[in-house]
Amino acid sequence: MPHAGYIYSGPIAASAFARVEPHGHLITRVVLIGPAHRVYVEGLVTPGATRLRTPLGELEVDRDALALVPAIAANPTAHAREHSLEVELPFLQRVTPRAKLVPFAGTRAKPEVVGAALEALWGGPETLIVISSDLSHYLPYAEGRKVDEATCARIVALDSTIAGEQACGSIGINGLLWVARRKQLRVELIDLRSSGDTAGSRDEVVGYGAFALYEVA
Repeated sequence: MPHAGYIYSGPIAASAFARVEPHGHLITRVVLIGPAHRVYVEGLVTPGATRLRTPLGELEVDRDALALVPAIAANPTAHAREHSLEVELPFLQRVTPRAKLVPFAGTRAKPEVVGAALEALWGGPETLIVISSDLSHYLPYAEGRKVDEATCARIVALDSTIAGEQACGSIGINGLLWVARRKQLRVELIDLRSSGDTAGSRDEVVGYGAFALYEVA
């Protein structure tokens, strides 16, 4: 899911959350990973909070789930002004109202490190994993589209070597794709647009992609 302002990326994020909504009553845990833009973080960190608040109410942090990944430390400073997770929260409050949250942010981490955390929290139908990331940043419209199409092709091919210039949340993407190869998941590109398609100028655009990953029955 992308994480820009709602007028820019909201419709693209909504296209993916719409796939979740029919199953939302089954989901009791959401693992959410986003990039730490403002504070450099090696690996993943949690906010060190028991609840996260939005104008729609509060989400409870799943402390039992965090106990499954004890090596991941809390870093409230990294989360304090970070938008990559908070933009997703109102969507989750609407489509998964029963779910507790497992929130992580990070700047740099190897795919297998993020992937190991995801595998520890994988669960079954009760668990949803959400990766928060935009795609290319501040390119002219046509160039941004070309770069994003190439990135999307690599994501669909389960290539876990996406660079930060291609997707700011690449550590979460690569970690999930590392797991996806091991579990032979299927990836679907749901939507690909940019700020030039929604509410921004086409001189410099930010790309947004929405993907769904499925376990093969």
